[in-house]
Amino acid sequence: MNARPCPCDPARIYAGCCGPLHAGIPAHDAEALMRSRYSAYVMGLEDYLLMSWHPTTRPQPPLLPTDATLKWLRLKVIAHHAIDVDHAEVEFIARCLDNGARRDLHERSRFVRESGDWFYVDGVID
Repeated sequence: MNARPCPCDPARIYAGCCGPLHAGIPAHDAEALMRSRYSAYVMGLEDYLLMSWHPTTRPQPPLLPTDATLKWLRLKVIAHHAIDVDHAEVEFIARCLDNGARRDLHERSRFVRESGDWFYVDGVID
């Protein structure tokens, strides 16, 4: 069994956390999708990021920087709010190194569930 830590939380095992979502299992809630998207950024899984982005707000690729000047370090989930059965918000802080400078991305993301699948819609960055 692969016991490597999950990028979204080193206390979790990737194979039991974000790994199944990256392999195609639907997220059970918006927080799980958000965590898997963070892990996808860390791991360079652009196809997963595009697939999990709602089609109405999905940007055109490429999404990920090609110059490797950005390195994701840590995720902290602050809150997960279910608005109703098909809408939710997740507030988080993602720490990174950007050209060697430490930065914190503080975002409140909106998610929607359609046909049983959660999608990232957009976010407000503080």
